[in-house]
Amino acid sequence: LLSVKCSQIWCFLQILAVCHLLFALSLLAGDYGNENVQLVKSISDLQLPKAAILGNHDCWHTHQFSEKKADRVRLQLERYGVNDMAGSAKKIYDAAAGAPEGNSVVLLAHNGPTGLGSRMDDICGRDWVPGAGDHGDPDLERAVSDLQRETGVSIPLVVFGHMHKSLAYGRGLRKMIAFGANDTIYLNGAVVPRVRYAQASPSYEQNRPEGSVLVAPTSRAFTIVDLSEGRVEKISEVWVLVSGARTELEEETILYKHPREHM
Repeated sequence: LLSVKCSQIWCFLQILAVCHLLFALSLLAGDYGNENVQLVKSISDLQLPKAAILGNHDCWHTHQFSEKKADRVRLQLERYGVNDMAGSAKKIYDAAAGAPEGNSVVLLAHNGPTGLGSRMDDICGRDWVPGAGDHGDPDLERAVSDLQRETGVSIPLVVFGHMHKSLAYGRGLRKMIAFGANDTIYLNGAVVPRVRYAQASPSYEQNRPEGSVLVAPTSRAFTIVDLSEGRVEKISEVWVLVSGARTELEEETILYKHPREHM
């Protein structure tokens, strides 16, 4: 399972990096650019197992709205029949509750739920205002709570982005995982920027095919989850080096590893 929050152009190098990881499923949590239609189409065309949703940067930047009309956010919510937080929570609930019996559910959202902390470095904590605060979505918290209380659906993982790992004004780094009731793990994949640029090595410049365009090597960030039999086994943040047609794992930071029972 691969969780990706894209904030850079989805190009050939990115595809190479993704394929290198040999994942079972790619989750894309939104913010692909400021209404970058071509980029979103490229993601849609990828012949890979994937699930994708939109983020706030994908939805309402270019369209001009009259003050006499419904505001831009409300217009989109009404399109999908969402009138309030309770209605939104019910839509999430109904979708997850409809999963086939015996299957676990992984929830994908752009932002995480409320209830996971109100410090600025918490997984959904406000880092841009004095006093911090909880910036999670209450509808997602309610949906998860209702599902766990009223159904037998197992939710081992909730994946989202939106809240950048690097805190505003150089205040440090955000906690990227949190633990909830019923062994649910909340995972934030918003490592931003997701691309690091480097200079091409002398050997690569000498050996590249004649007529090819020299593209500087890049390192690209992914969050990888090993999920087995409905349980999260391991979560890692990785950087994959892409140089020409060559890809390799450059760096891995383990965020979580399931404690093994003593034999």
